[in-house]
Amino acid sequence: MPLVPYEPFRHLDNWRREWDRFFTNDFPFVHFGGQGTGRVSIDLYETENEVVASCEIPGLEKKEDVSIDVDRDSLSISGTLNRVNEVKDERMHRQERYFGRFRRSVALPSPVSSEGVSATYKNGVLEVRMPKLKGDSKKKIDVEFH
Repeated sequence: MPLVPYEPFRHLDNWRREWDRFFTNDFPFVHFGGQGTGRVSIDLYETENEVVASCEIPGLEKKEDVSIDVDRDSLSISGTLNRVNEVKDERMHRQERYFGRFRRSVALPSPVSSEGVSATYKNGVLEVRMPKLKGDSKKKIDVEFH
């Protein structure tokens, strides 16, 4: 006679909890997209003179880790995360490393010009400011780290 009563769906509940933990806690990016790449959330809004994109991308360490491309009607952000937290202690209980690539493209609500675009990265948040102008242009943007 078993000590634990038989519960036919107990294994499914354990599997669901592990699945939820895998996609919410173990990645430095917000979502996990298709084809093995991380997917970054982008908040996009516009003011009278510019379109602003705000992205949470924790773990970037230098501007070479991120690439920003602005076209007249789209914004593309891609890069690589390579984070290692090393603790020099004899009683190490857990050590996590994050490696991965991300890429995200979004349509912009208004036409923008690549001239005058600025990008800043501070406290894990990348902010891209694009002036609203008409005209076709394409330019790669450098990120200013704080």
